Amino acid sequence: MLLALAFIVASCSSNNTEWKQKSQNPAYLHRSLKQITDVIVHDIFSPPVASRIYAYSSIAGYEAAIHGNPNYQTLAGQLKGLEAFPQPESGAEYCFPLAAVQATLRVGRTLVFSEDKMDVFYAGIMNEYQEMEIPNDVFDRSIEFGNQVADHVLAWSSKDNYKQSRSFPKYSIQDDPATWKPTPPAYMDAVEPHWNKIRTFAIDSAQQFKPVPPTAFSIDKKSKFYKEALEVYETGNNLTEEQRQIAFFWDCNPFMMNVKGHVMFATKKISPGGHWINITNVVCKQVQADFVQSAEAYTRVSIALIDAFISCWDEKYRSNLIRPETYINQYVDEDWVPVLQTPPFPEYTSGHSVISAASATTLTNLFGDNFAFTDSTEVEFGLTARSFKSFYDASAEAAISRMYGGIHYRPACEVGVKEGKEIGSFILAKIKTRKEALAKND
Repeated sequence: MLLALAFIVASCSSNNTEWKQKSQNPAYLHRSLKQITDVIVHDIFSPPVASRIYAYSSIAGYEAAIHGNPNYQTLAGQLKGLEAFPQPESGAEYCFPLAAVQATLRVGRTLVFSEDKMDVFYAGIMNEYQEMEIPNDVFDRSIEFGNQVADHVLAWSSKDNYKQSRSFPKYSIQDDPATWKPTPPAYMDAVEPHWNKIRTFAIDSAQQFKPVPPTAFSIDKKSKFYKEALEVYETGNNLTEEQRQIAFFWDCNPFMMNVKGHVMFATKKISPGGHWINITNVVCKQVQADFVQSAEAYTRVSIALIDAFISCWDEKYRSNLIRPETYINQYVDEDWVPVLQTPPFPEYTSGHSVISAASATTLTNLFGDNFAFTDSTEVEFGLTARSFKSFYDASAEAAISRMYGGIHYRPACEVGVKEGKEIGSFILAKIKTRKEALAKND
């Protein structure tokens, strides 16, 4: 009887602590970010706005998760306007991965439109945590801490000028032939013309990495600008099958309009930032990154994304350059149509080029150069996965894909890559997630 009692006690003890190991599974964080991505796609957020959602959601998750690992440090005091976070109760037991998922989903739900879709997912994943048999007091305490972190992040987000920018005036079309004009088939209004007024996260200002001006506009057939446009035209007319696949793989147009006779409907796809968030997901799983490492990766990439978008959009509406489709139709071939649908905002610099280079710089720092991986992001949208030798290999392909697609001149891609790398490198030098001892060991 004593032996049987001892066995029962030992079994109960084992079951009572098994939740600690189960809750550390980073799949719960990966699934939460994927759910946020799916809702972003469903709600058709523009690429800059999507980057904002990723940034605040990821940072909330990271700040809750790091209390489970003393080698990581808070971003409070490092990011603009981010003050010290609420702290867990001393001596009390928490499930910090649960708190991190709670914080991530709470912030994500607040920043998207389809709250019902977030609620269904939330109920499901919380049920999974409850099935781990986490002690009730630990479960409740962890949820409450996650909410405290989320509330802190949401209060911080409310001061970034986003809400105010919703009422700023729309873009006014200019008569200057060098400037951007709405493009077919939907002739949509310019997206986020005031995005440079959003508070930056790590870079000093939207203008800190101001690129060189674009090539001077000209309709002279001997001019450099005309030759750049002609290159886009001729490239689009002579694409190889590989180049065509590259163009579509990196299209990432959240709202592509389709015209069938008199019917017009939209196709929803992942945003450029969402594509790199998913690459982060793929890489974390490949290296079997733990929960906090995964939270760190999402956070660092999302910070690079939002600052890159702010910098890029600042230049877009400063140079306000005409898109290839508009120029070519007016001065080269009135019937020419690019392979990809032209996005509704000015041409220079290329957003894909800037944000991809910034993300690649971040991921290279975290996982190393010459890191080979297969990007399956676009498989769910009907495209074939592509393999890359490194993050920079992927970002270079993303950049040139925009010229293959007929929506950017070459300088926007090349200068955009330079802009993105500079932003990524600056953020790496300025923002520290790991404490010195851990950084040296790595």
